[in-house]
Amino acid sequence: MADEVLSERRGRVALLTINRPEARNAINLATARALSGALDECASDDAVSVVVLTGAGDKAFSAGMDLKAFAAGEVPITEHGFAGITKRVFDKPLIAAANGAALAGGFEILISCDMVVAAAHAIFGIPEARRGLIAGGGGLIRLARRVPLAIAYEMALTAEPIDAARAYELGLVNRVVPADELLEAAVALGERIAKNAPLALRASKSVMRRSLELTEEESWAVSDEAFGAIGRSADALEGAVAFAERREPTWRGR
Repeated sequence: MADEVLSERRGRVALLTINRPEARNAINLATARALSGALDECASDDAVSVVVLTGAGDKAFSAGMDLKAFAAGEVPITEHGFAGITKRVFDKPLIAAANGAALAGGFEILISCDMVVAAAHAIFGIPEARRGLIAGGGGLIRLARRVPLAIAYEMALTAEPIDAARAYELGLVNRVVPADELLEAAVALGERIAKNAPLALRASKSVMRRSLELTEEESWAVSDEAFGAIGRSADALEGAVAFAERREPTWRGR
């Protein structure tokens, strides 16, 4: 694993850390490639059920694009988008642990994740309009799906950040905790999720994600297809047998 992104395992939870605290975890090309590679590894590893993504230090989750590297000709984009994540379809649950500011591209990384646990001092925003730009890494797309449209307009058009408490009120983050409890809380959420059947986790995420773009009738077709496939899985049988035998299930991912 490259030094730009650190990886460790907490049971079935993989913890990935953007490791450039001296640059407020800004993303250069090496970091984008490292994060993309780390996510590829997690996606293909059956021992990983959930991924937690955070930043090193306590100042910033990520400040977004490394402008010094960009000025030198680097564009931190891979086939999976900015930072190797913003255009990625990641099947496993992905939790952001916001250890500090998540602004501009850093915010776009954060809302590429499914859930967010935030330190109380964290702030969030897309300030690109202040520099004559737009949030082109998915911020304008995803934000309007995560909060009411009027709020998304306000955040994008004023370019002003919001704090963790306001983000929680809006449903943008799942919970806010003291900074020294952040990783413990994020990993604990991941562990609660990882206790469940991996096939069911991926299918549930897929149905919800796909349904955002579909009519209710089309969504039912997607849900029925997924339900049928999961119902025929060995894990579904194991879940029923384990319940009858009053024991914890042993998932095999098939």
